[in-house]
Amino acid sequence: MIEENVSLRPYNTFGIDVNAKSFCNISSVEALKIQLREHQNQPLFVLGGGSNMLLTKNIEALVLHINIKGIEVVEETNETVLIKAMAGENWHEFVLWCLDHNYGGIENLSLIPGNVGTAPIQNIGAYGVELKDVFVSCETIRIKDQESVTFTKEDCQFGYRESIFKQDLKGQYIITSVTFKLTKTNHKLHTDYGAIKQQLKDSNIDSPSIRDISNAVIAIRQSKLPDPNEIGNSGSFFKNPVISKLQFQKLQENFPKVPSYSVSEDLVKVPSGWLIEKAGFKGKRFNNYGVHNKQALVLVNYGGAKGSDIYDLALLIQKTVKRIFDITIETEVNII
Repeated sequence: MIEENVSLRPYNTFGIDVNAKSFCNISSVEALKIQLREHQNQPLFVLGGGSNMLLTKNIEALVLHINIKGIEVVEETNETVLIKAMAGENWHEFVLWCLDHNYGGIENLSLIPGNVGTAPIQNIGAYGVELKDVFVSCETIRIKDQESVTFTKEDCQFGYRESIFKQDLKGQYIITSVTFKLTKTNHKLHTDYGAIKQQLKDSNIDSPSIRDISNAVIAIRQSKLPDPNEIGNSGSFFKNPVISKLQFQKLQENFPKVPSYSVSEDLVKVPSGWLIEKAGFKGKRFNNYGVHNKQALVLVNYGGAKGSDIYDLALLIQKTVKRIFDITIETEVNII
């Protein structure tokens, strides 16, 4: 059923109050195909968990809210299991479901906002793990002809917060389900990040389970990141820039304490949060929006802010970081 003039405030984690001219809740693959067929020549706006977007204007297109639910075991051995999760499943709830069944591999991705269907688009990642590490395939519907198309890991061309769905095939397919390969035994634990090590140490845990790691990640994220239900936000607003070692050495001359992570022999990743904080934006508030006081990567809506205000702030941050450090930081969030 199509509704008219629907507020999208409950459907985006920034809590931006813009209107959809028309809105349809999609709860099955067949319903999706029907709507695509009936509105073939109309502009469409596909909405998932609304966690990786900043809405700056009303949406004149038909909004299709992908709300298809379901989780099933597709195949399993003694060591591994293939899990198919439908696109409308909440990502964190899916992680908790896997933990309840002792399926390992995505515990480091706990508490990331959004839905399963949008996770591959962004190749979500945190604390040393990326979605591509456990991804097998995703089922999609091609918008132009409503055909079902399956994408393998290779097809998706995953990169750092990137996939083919953000690049060459942007706006051409709608993901309806994702299949993951997880472990049942001999879980490979990712505890390399110092914050996880420290959290486990503080909890007196020497031999962590996948649940322990998930709890550690949740505690870390809750200490740094605001709950979107309390303060509107979209998590990390900017990507961490990757620069050449030569550029990094020049940066170090002026800023000896700049943190970094080696990407390859020639490339270094610099934390955007550090750059933004040093540029003076951490905790800065502009009326009803600003930069979070615990994590400079997070832009926030304290209530009633316009998306365009937050976007203007993002542009100011980018411009200032470029001027001070000669580094371009890109947005991780989609600006609509």
